[in-house]
Amino acid sequence: SDLRQMLVTRSVENVQFLPFLTTDVNNLSWLGYGCLKRDWTLVIVNTVGAALQTLYILAFLYYSPAKRPVLLRTLGLLAMLAAGYGYFTLLVGDARLRLQQLGLFCSVFTVAMYLSPLADLVKIVRSRSTRCLSFPLTVATFLASSSWTLYGLELRDPYITVPNVPGIVTSVVRFWLFWRYRPSQDKPYRPLPA
Repeated sequence: SDLRQMLVTRSVENVQFLPFLTTDVNNLSWLGYGCLKRDWTLVIVNTVGAALQTLYILAFLYYSPAKRPVLLRTLGLLAMLAAGYGYFTLLVGDARLRLQQLGLFCSVFTVAMYLSPLADLVKIVRSRSTRCLSFPLTVATFLASSSWTLYGLELRDPYITVPNVPGIVTSVVRFWLFWRYRPSQDKPYRPLPA
């Protein structure tokens, strides 16, 4: 929906850049984990995810009036990925230890990504409005985190299972917020005194 909004309005107004960037890092990290583990499900899904997030980043960059901050953050992402690649390939020689450390990094990063929308929780409760939340993104997060949790359980891989449980929990919290502060209750205006 954010990409569609950027294409229709030819602007990045009301579209945040950080989610695109963090999701790209997440996809690329899990792609590395999938390659090390030789898990083609992880490889295919995260290759598609990384390609889409890169497309979103390029669209954001194209429509952004302030290109420098976007470029600097993107270059920071690339530097971080290069440093991570260097660390995991050059400094961690044992393949099993490399898989464990990369799995732990991916898990921590995924948990942080799933918990980040809760930063707006106070704002939502105070304003009694869910306007800053995306319902389609909440549904997608719930379905994705549930699927990955089940997949991790099937493989008995705690690095896949554990970090996706917070995605389920935060989605349920956001569903409750949508129920509690229904969009029809949102009032973009203040009623005039009678």
